[in-house]
Amino acid sequence: MPLSVPAIREHTTSRTRFVDRTAQESLCVDLDGTLIATDVLWESVLLLVKSHPHLLLRIPVWLLRGKAHLKRQIAKWVRPNPATLPYRSEVIDFVREARASGRETVLATASDVLVANDIAAHLGCFSGVIASNGITNLSYEHKSAALVSRFGVGGFDYVGDSHADLTSWAAAHRAFLVDPSPLLLKRASARAKVERVFAASRRWPIAVLKALRVHQWVKNLLVFVPLVMAHEIRDTQKLLVTAVTFLVFSLLASSVYTANDLLDLESDRQHPRKKRRPFAAGELSIPTGAGLSAALLCAALAVGVLALTPLAFACVAAYGALSTAYSYHLKRLVVVDVMVLASLYVLRVVAGGLAVDVPLSHWFVAFSMFIFLSLALMKRHAELTLLERQGRADATGRGYVSLDREWVGATGIASGYLSVLVLALYITSDDVEVLYRWPAMLWPVCVAVLLWISRMWALAYRGSIEDDPVVVTLKDPASYAVGALIAILMFVAAWM
Repeated sequence: MPLSVPAIREHTTSRTRFVDRTAQESLCVDLDGTLIATDVLWESVLLLVKSHPHLLLRIPVWLLRGKAHLKRQIAKWVRPNPATLPYRSEVIDFVREARASGRETVLATASDVLVANDIAAHLGCFSGVIASNGITNLSYEHKSAALVSRFGVGGFDYVGDSHADLTSWAAAHRAFLVDPSPLLLKRASARAKVERVFAASRRWPIAVLKALRVHQWVKNLLVFVPLVMAHEIRDTQKLLVTAVTFLVFSLLASSVYTANDLLDLESDRQHPRKKRRPFAAGELSIPTGAGLSAALLCAALAVGVLALTPLAFACVAAYGALSTAYSYHLKRLVVVDVMVLASLYVLRVVAGGLAVDVPLSHWFVAFSMFIFLSLALMKRHAELTLLERQGRADATGRGYVSLDREWVGATGIASGYLSVLVLALYITSDDVEVLYRWPAMLWPVCVAVLLWISRMWALAYRGSIEDDPVVVTLKDPASYAVGALIAILMFVAAWM
């Protein structure tokens, strides 16, 4: 049941009875979208998906008994961690100031009272909670009726953010709006006295681009590698097919990234860099993310079915399935996670070859597996270095602990050097004679790759790599120099 709010006191004198309006009016604050930049019901559903997926089948049954019953049943199984939610600092400061001035501050929300009590206890700035109780869903008219019953018409100020709050604003003494649309502001102004608007920065297009992680699409350029290695990059038809393959992987990767960010909300919010991701920060809503992920997946599958060969599409499907399994569970398994990450890189290369019917050398597949495994381990090493700096013992959402840093680094270096060994064996094989006029010119390529891997791991051990190594490479002038040198050597070996 909702917590009771202490009675409002009125000040009197010996001659005249008067009301101190500032002290009298309670400050009632909505939760979802107002106090926090997210919706706790959707947050709870995501937690249910991760921890008790079988319970998703019960949601329609719970909903048949009303939304309040649904919220209560979910709250019995999972609740968001109040310490990691994306709070609106300006609103919290406003509530704290009101509480410090002696006003009653009440968290008035349609969320279940079990969740609301957790959040109120964590913040410590509310003197009461009014919330859904498993029977009544405290939204729209139900909320305004509860507030009027408790405080009377005009006996409270109300802070909200949506059209569901219009009836509460109409019954309040003063209305406070959080990030309203122009239409909502107009409708609220027509019904209530709007005292203040808490404006949030509107960066929706930028937030969407960040959620899609467009910068990560550079990894999908690996589909062009078979075409380049086979010296068929000038074939316009094959180049176009490979470009379509790149598009399919990019759409599918963005779909997986979006879904992964939704499933990783709590752990991302505890990470110094990932907490700024759009869904973790509350810049984009969870339903928006789910819809975006589904739309990207459908687009990728549609283009893949229409434009790719069956074998290439099978690689795309395997990539999608493996990525999803990684996001849902495999990333928590030590060693398995980095093997999966390396396999995802190799699948891009294999798909690029199958899309244009370019046979892949077993040497090249082996080289790819070792070098991408080294990069995957480098990514984990960077995360463990960050843990060590923060004084934390384990990685939230991962199976690693800070003590794993040394063996992760040693294994990554060994894997990188094995890729150079495979490259050297390839140069001495008969396969190289088919594609290169001067195979001996490829030996400096081994030195260049060895130099690049050694340098990247030196940076990793110094703590200079704080992001995905592939992304770091794109910002590293030395990596471009090494890449240009390798390209020149391969050109000379093939055509000079």
